[in-house]
Amino acid sequence: MTDNQSSDYFDYVIVGGGTAGSLLANRLTSGNKFTVCLLEAGPPDTHPYINMPAGFIKILSNPAYTWCYESQPVPGVGGRKIPATQGMTLGGSSAINGMIYNRGQHADYDRWEGFGNRGWGFSDVLPYFKRTESRIGGEDAFRGRNGELFVSDTDWRHPICEAFLAGAMDIGVPHNLDYNGSSQAGVGYMQRMIHRGRRWSAARAFLRPVENKKTLDIRTRAYVTSVIFEGTKATGIRYRHGDRQGNVGVVFARREVILAAGAINTPRLLQVSGVGPPGLLSELGVPVVKALDGVGENFRDHYCARLVVAVKDILTINEKSKGPRLAIELARWLFGLPSILSLSPSVLHLFWKSNEQLAIPDLQGVFSPASYKEGLVGVLADYPGMTLGFYQQRPKSVGYVRARSADPFDEPLIQPNYLAEEEDRRALIGGLRLGRRILSGPELGGYNNGEKLPGIGLQSDDELLDYARRYGSTVYHFAGTCRMGSSSDRAAVVDDQLRVHGMQNLRIVDASIMPDLTSGNTCAPVLMIAEKAADMILGCSPHPR
Repeated sequence: MTDNQSSDYFDYVIVGGGTAGSLLANRLTSGNKFTVCLLEAGPPDTHPYINMPAGFIKILSNPAYTWCYESQPVPGVGGRKIPATQGMTLGGSSAINGMIYNRGQHADYDRWEGFGNRGWGFSDVLPYFKRTESRIGGEDAFRGRNGELFVSDTDWRHPICEAFLAGAMDIGVPHNLDYNGSSQAGVGYMQRMIHRGRRWSAARAFLRPVENKKTLDIRTRAYVTSVIFEGTKATGIRYRHGDRQGNVGVVFARREVILAAGAINTPRLLQVSGVGPPGLLSELGVPVVKALDGVGENFRDHYCARLVVAVKDILTINEKSKGPRLAIELARWLFGLPSILSLSPSVLHLFWKSNEQLAIPDLQGVFSPASYKEGLVGVLADYPGMTLGFYQQRPKSVGYVRARSADPFDEPLIQPNYLAEEEDRRALIGGLRLGRRILSGPELGGYNNGEKLPGIGLQSDDELLDYARRYGSTVYHFAGTCRMGSSSDRAAVVDDQLRVHGMQNLRIVDASIMPDLTSGNTCAPVLMIAEKAADMILGCSPHPR
């Protein structure tokens, strides 16, 4: 492939066919006015486990469809290395995640605007949330009806779930039927990106309807190695087909290069291309194209600790996932009936406070009538049980993502710095104590057969914190590494139009632009960011679909 082939010139080149990239490809080709090339490092999203919600745990550990990254040893969690897995297929992490639809709290976006990002307050971003979704139920003022993304309520019921709901309400947590409506606070069933029992990823919602357009060129197994610059102007992308031994490909952008590779791969790509902290670039031996101190800094993630209680006198997901019972569940799934195979890993939500003095919830709790092995996400234990996990929604602890070398195929250095801040540690201890109150209450008393994790012998704050350090885990909500802010903010990487500071024709559209984490799962906010970015790029005014 040569640099002057006209077939390899496009109006827009998008790096990353994941959550944001899928939606952007749809919107930028909507009027057939512009040509778009979408580059995805992974394969097409054809694996059957992607389609089946319960296949989450199988696909999450499949290296053919994921970036199997791992953190550096984290001091705050006993020096453990924590998985930092991301989706590597069309749909990206929306093809391998837990499918939860959670916008976060209204105050999250007002806080973004308060950092100097014009047009990012909740009233500004709400139309973009509404535009993407097709939702049955909820308030019209907050929910979208005509979007491509189906958002459904959990339709599977279990007596333990009903008892948990009642137990949380007994201690004063309100029942909330729509945590994506006027208020997040409360307890209830999860909303999921699942339609008729199947995962509804960003690729299925937004990319599939436009994949055959003549104005869209989707290239899978295209491993991007660098952004091409003329001075500080982004002009194209260089990539290899498949792996480091693959043929080199080059595509050029007449209008913009858009990075949508996620909070780990976007900063790593910028750094190996010469955009980032000058000290780091010097260490890597990469010539400086643009010195930007914030590239790769401000890395944020949610860290979760879980309570596991053994269950008696009733079947749980543990038993239903084996032998003849599993065959029954499979048959129900195939016929479109409620089944454990059509569940997200978290069945109920609990948004509440680690300290009653707080004005708004700082904890997200996730509950399931199943028991899981110590420290392992989604791996069922060999005894019937129920699990309640908590994480601090707006963690203060921040880390970084840095290229390991100038070689774009080397895995990046990832340091999340979990539990580095006292506020995060206090919140997690408060969550574990809150969970114990509910799980040991009268509503669940008939099912409770003894606490397995952390174990009733651990009672002091120090003991609970030590347990959280040893057995807590990520929930894969990586964000913040190319944060949005004004040009006067040395830590900011993009402006409030998502354009990279001091550069031309280069924009970032993914979770890396978040100034801080939203109060919950990140997939819905990333879709909103992409929807809003599409209007910015096309020069449109916001309007609901």
